[in-house]
Amino acid sequence: MSETGISNVIALLSGVALFLFGMSLMGDGLKKVAGNKLELVLYKLSGSPLKGVLLGTAVTAIIQSSSATSVMVVGFVNSGMMKVKQAIGIIMGAILGTSVTGWIICLSYVEGGRSSGWISLLSTSTLTGVVAVIGIILRMFSKKQVKNHIGDILMGFAVLMFGMQAMSSAVSPLRESEFFLDLLTTFSNPALGILVGLLFTCVLQSASAAVGILQALAATGVITFSVAFPLIMGIAVGAAMPVLLSSLGANVNGKRTAFVYLLIDALGAVIWGVIFYGVNAFVHFPFMDTPMNTVAIAFLNTLFRLATVVILTPFIGVIEKQVCRLFKDSEESGREQEDFARLESLFVEHPALAIEQSRQALNNMALEAKANLEDAFYLIGSYSEKAFTFVAQREDVVDRYEDKLGSYLIKITGKELSAQQNKDVTKFLHTIGDVERISDHAMNIAECAKEIHEKNIVFSEAAQKELEVMFHAVNEIAHNAITAFTTENLDLAYRIEPLEELIDSLCDELKLRHVERLQRGICKLDQGFVFNDLLTNYERVADHCSNIAVAMIELESDSFDTHEYITSLREMRTHSFDLYYEEYSKKFALPE
Repeated sequence: MSETGISNVIALLSGVALFLFGMSLMGDGLKKVAGNKLELVLYKLSGSPLKGVLLGTAVTAIIQSSSATSVMVVGFVNSGMMKVKQAIGIIMGAILGTSVTGWIICLSYVEGGRSSGWISLLSTSTLTGVVAVIGIILRMFSKKQVKNHIGDILMGFAVLMFGMQAMSSAVSPLRESEFFLDLLTTFSNPALGILVGLLFTCVLQSASAAVGILQALAATGVITFSVAFPLIMGIAVGAAMPVLLSSLGANVNGKRTAFVYLLIDALGAVIWGVIFYGVNAFVHFPFMDTPMNTVAIAFLNTLFRLATVVILTPFIGVIEKQVCRLFKDSEESGREQEDFARLESLFVEHPALAIEQSRQALNNMALEAKANLEDAFYLIGSYSEKAFTFVAQREDVVDRYEDKLGSYLIKITGKELSAQQNKDVTKFLHTIGDVERISDHAMNIAECAKEIHEKNIVFSEAAQKELEVMFHAVNEIAHNAITAFTTENLDLAYRIEPLEELIDSLCDELKLRHVERLQRGICKLDQGFVFNDLLTNYERVADHCSNIAVAMIELESDSFDTHEYITSLREMRTHSFDLYYEEYSKKFALPE
């Protein structure tokens, strides 16, 4: 190869590198400007196949990557958030939406004419330079995140355009190369063209980049329709590779969803390939040797994808059945639908989704802890080994929630978060420990119930009535705290601390009364130990409920400070605090 040839290859590779980087930078900037809400929109509004197709198209057109959209959907299905049938519609939309990049690339070939003066300022080269200057100014000198991200979008667009121009310049001498022209002639063979397009896209890991390079070649005038069509079909099929790789380690439904991307594009290539070349065998289309330009490539790419989506959309149900037959349910599929699957690692790159999934998982964790506490209370009066074992098993589940959520939230903190997202993650991190401790104390209460049952301990009538008052008070504070957190009810959170203070006072009073009964011989010593253990656990449950409520209140006022945690509890005493305290004092009054 001559020095000129080596130079052109290096220029082509540098153009590809700039193109890929620009596309990635622009897509990331667009996602961030959208406030990471695109993922939530995709999840919440994909109720029907048609909605899924439209949303998949729109989201992919914005983030400039069908693979990113499809990988996101694999995560949805893998976590149980979305059904495979819903995902198929979104993937079809993603396949269509990625063709928008080809139209953007066409802008790099628009010129303002050969005239001098002001008209020359309309050339793409000039406009790209202006966009780059504006982008770098916003990126370097603006202190606002949104403007920084807009700068990323503009810089990404400019880099993409420069990459396309570099590729076009590098491949322009190929129009004079007889070897290259002979090579292209072999690509007009449908099977070979599809295979080359597929392999090329698998290497690049981007259908948009492969189409961009094809457009750069088309700008030289050497790409005919007979060459372009099989290459575009192969590029579409090869785009499934990143999605298939994302499904490694996913559950059965995740694998089904990833395979759908490959199946749709492969069916599209087979159906339209057979129809087109079958008809051509008899009709001999006159446009087969027509040279293609960049706009024609973009149009053909969009038309092929649109035709594939249109013909396959009515058969979404059939596609779902076929992938379910290919990937059969395993014996463990039931367990895989557990709530832990919500914390899908793929979502960490999309903080809005990851935080929403964490919220739902933590809400379920809190409800599990509350249910465990209620079951533990029930054991005191109606003990059974089966119920005790169930409390112990649920305690293990809550512990696993804490481990999974804690590590997942730490991963989220490493991403760029908005002020509200930071606040949510902070609240979750402070709350998971208190929720887990509530379940721990539920287990302690269950063990007290077991001791009462095994030792046949019977409390005095007075002690039983006092414990019943405490049971109702602790049950109410736990219910209020968990409900306030799961429903984000700040008004209910303000009722927690007055009741917690009352429970502290009740515990102190009950311990004194029990000592008096021991001294008078009404209660025995073994009863005293269990009685005090129950009161200690009741008091600790109330403390953790208070922590949950205070975290909600303090973070809402943007003043959360762990070093002043106890101080903040004391400063919460307001007029409403006294009213609530008086209300609870009457409701949970001890018998005389």
